[in-house]
Amino acid sequence: MQNVIYVLLAVWGVVTVVLICLMMYKSALENREEDQLFLDAAQQHIASEQRLIVQRIEKLHRPLMALMIVSGVLLAIVAGLWVYQGFENF
Repeated sequence: MQNVIYVLLAVWGVVTVVLICLMMYKSALENREEDQLFLDAAQQHIASEQRLIVQRIEKLHRPLMALMIVSGVLLAIVAGLWVYQGFENF
């Protein structure tokens, strides 16, 4: 039982590290995103860059939510197994 908890903790750690890295990447993209742009016709390349940034940010939404859910479920499972093991050895 103890080995299962250690394996699940390692998997949870990997998932959480990936989640944190994706959140940092999203934050870096959001720093480059402009809220308002006042452009003339000669500066359309800036508008296209902003559209690409927004698309990247929107693509990250589903993987971030999935990783948050998986991380929470794994943490709940580990906590449940830890409590179960504590009651079993009591």
